[in-house]
Amino acid sequence: MQNFEYCNPTRIVFGKGTITELDRLVPAEARVLLVYGGGSITRNGVYDQVKAALGARTVLEFGGIEPNPAYETCMEAVQLARRENVNFLLAAGGGSVIDGAKFIAAAVPFTEGDPWLFLEKRGEVIPKAAVPLGVVLTLPASGSEMNAIAVISHRGGGEKRAFDAPLLYPRFSILDPEATFSLPLNQVRNGIVDTFVHVVEQYLTYPAEASLQDRQAEAIILTVLDEGPKTLANPTDYAARANIVWCATNAFNRSLSCGVPVDFATHNIGHELTAVYGMAHAESLAVVLASRWRLQKTAKQAKLAQFARRVWGVTEPNPAVAAELAITHTLDFFHRLGMPSRLRDYGISAVEAAEKIAARLAARRAVFGEHADVTPDKVAAILRMAE
Repeated sequence: MQNFEYCNPTRIVFGKGTITELDRLVPAEARVLLVYGGGSITRNGVYDQVKAALGARTVLEFGGIEPNPAYETCMEAVQLARRENVNFLLAAGGGSVIDGAKFIAAAVPFTEGDPWLFLEKRGEVIPKAAVPLGVVLTLPASGSEMNAIAVISHRGGGEKRAFDAPLLYPRFSILDPEATFSLPLNQVRNGIVDTFVHVVEQYLTYPAEASLQDRQAEAIILTVLDEGPKTLANPTDYAARANIVWCATNAFNRSLSCGVPVDFATHNIGHELTAVYGMAHAESLAVVLASRWRLQKTAKQAKLAQFARRVWGVTEPNPAVAAELAITHTLDFFHRLGMPSRLRDYGISAVEAAEKIAARLAARRAVFGEHADVTPDKVAAILRMAE
């Protein structure tokens, strides 16, 4: 196991009726900016619950945070927050709303240039201050409610990038599974796929003698395999949805990556597909994942075979064959969820995508993977394989 340091300061408040806990969790004197997306929280009752729980506090509102939140939209919220002296942010939504709120939280006090620098110069320009942030989760998928990562798109520059900083951890996140019941089924499906991919990107690399982390990852995947189809078949099954919500949070609160190598190449390539073609985030992941594994199946063979045996129940003794069966079973699971897994399913030319995205990555000298060897040329090969 590799050396690691881990600290997660986010308080989780989980269960039915927990939105009322906002009165306890948000300072009484706070000037709150409530950030949300397209208005679904007004239709599913979350908005009314939030406003009631906040009581007499000063509450301003900013709606319209998009899926794949746009820098340009977030900067409008930054201007509002600065103008109104906001000192607490509350994100009510899924990963896009939470990511947007994290960017807003870091950008409001930033006076050293364009806040896009957090993403353009990730690791060099780091937030030194941030407005405190709380979360009411309405879409289980990204794990953003319990991590310090945000992914933001720049419409003007055609980019989708991530940044992170310790100050971006939410102070608290309220996870009421009933607040997710009204989600469209395609969003539930996408959340299941995103959760699955978050786990395997921290698990399917190479053996690191981290038995506990391996078993934790496998436990989440097995739970998703059991509960995902149940919550799609019966969206108001509280037990199934509660398990999916908690899986999504634990899939990417970074505990699984403690002491192990990680491979976020699938996410990084997926971000490029979203930036260039507008694909939904989870759709891009389902397209990339199997080809990513097949490109370097030999390097990943030991963990793919372990995955096949412990998760999918494969008994094949040949590790190369078991590794291929792990990939096949994964694709079968995506298809059972109704998730396509080829670029052509979205009318995208694999040849064109390979050329465009490899050029974008080459311009940034980007490399990915647990060995930092997924070069732009290899990305192009992955996309051609995903035709």
